[in-house]
Amino acid sequence: MHIRYAVGKEQYPRMTTDELRKHFLVQDIFVSGQTELTYWETERAVLGGIIPTDSPIALESDPALASEYFCERREVGIFNLGGPGEIRVDGQNFSLASHDALYIGRGSRAVVLASPEKENPARYFLISYPAHAAYPTRLIPSHEANRVELGAHVTANERVIHQYIHKGGAPSCQLVTGITQLQSGSVWNTMPPHTHLRRSEVYFYFDLPENEAVFHFMGSGDETRHLVMHGGEAVLSPSWSIHSGCATRAYSFIWAMGGENQEFTDMDGIAVNNLK
Repeated sequence: MHIRYAVGKEQYPRMTTDELRKHFLVQDIFVSGQTELTYWETERAVLGGIIPTDSPIALESDPALASEYFCERREVGIFNLGGPGEIRVDGQNFSLASHDALYIGRGSRAVVLASPEKENPARYFLISYPAHAAYPTRLIPSHEANRVELGAHVTANERVIHQYIHKGGAPSCQLVTGITQLQSGSVWNTMPPHTHLRRSEVYFYFDLPENEAVFHFMGSGDETRHLVMHGGEAVLSPSWSIHSGCATRAYSFIWAMGGENQEFTDMDGIAVNNLK
């Protein structure tokens, strides 16, 4: 378990590029046959990747969590971005095709992730937040996610938001998450940008070929910074930071939020002409 500590709004403007990447960029998320997790002090979020190959991998606790088992006080959202997957939760099996998700509720003791096809393993992206209430574990196939179309081709931000775990969908304590897919020819996400003081957010970029890049913009609206990112990398977005990106081609990303409420529209917009 890697640890990332919170960075304040006043601290980040003085950071170098390397320091920004050290604190906000999460790399090497997918390692074949391993579990790679990062604990972020903000909202006590945990994110990471698991690729089971020769044998199943159990989701285990870590000294950083000080718990008997991973979900003792936590809820988890897991997306499969690879080959066919199978997750066993307290004796119940769930089969996940590519882009399916599984919500795992607080109190689930035994979570085991597997790849039925070893030559085409599942690639699980995991996001977890503390939970004060227990909700049922639930499979969310990609075709059941709520579909929201936004943007336009003329502004290069035509995209589809797929809401998986959210109010009105799979219920949870505080986790809200889904996938945004940019349409061909569109490259901008979350523009105009926004912040939301009541929640932090994580972006995980994927479907981006090698040698392509996302320029992810962060920081307060009046003093922005950027991180150059590639497919398979995540960025940590504090409540005071915008989170917007522009890439060298169309791409997809998982967004996940945790905090004070689950209102998807709870955001404080920033006009483009007010950005600096």
